[in-house]
Amino acid sequence: MARSSRSYDWGFPRWRPYGDKREAATVKLCDRHGCEAPGDRPAPKSPNSPERWYFCERHAAEYNRNWNYFEGLNEEEAKQREANERREAAGYADSAHYGWAGPGDGTRSRDEMRALEVLELESDANFESVRASWRRLAKANHPDKRPDDAEAAKRFHAIQAAYDVLKSAEERRQWKPD
Repeated sequence: MARSSRSYDWGFPRWRPYGDKREAATVKLCDRHGCEAPGDRPAPKSPNSPERWYFCERHAAEYNRNWNYFEGLNEEEAKQREANERREAAGYADSAHYGWAGPGDGTRSRDEMRALEVLELESDANFESVRASWRRLAKANHPDKRPDDAEAAKRFHAIQAAYDVLKSAEERRQWKPD
């Protein structure tokens, strides 16, 4: 006789017998007294301890807000631990020179980043804000507006040079060869 491959699981109501390949999943409840939400976010019971509390999202946020990393240490021990951890993490700071070299997303050159600094803009500024900042700073430092101020003249030339750098970079980005 041929073997039947027919399934008796047609959705709801449940036609297959209970206990057949599908057991109830155990859900750990939040360790906060009185909370019935699932406790799926582990938190250490004390520093450097393998024991964990399991909280829901709301109570984990509350726990993290009130966490004191230096609990149980006197002031001298806390300073010593902080110094040790900063020393151990210094290797990460020392390796920063392997990065691409500064703020931004890497789409701008070093000259463009310096030009944005001169125009007092963030690294992700668009060209409209570059133009607005250039106009504002150029008007404030123009030699006709401040005829006897040598520092204002230097700033005006720096602002003009920064705008030229950013304008030519924007033109290069706009022009795409076919």
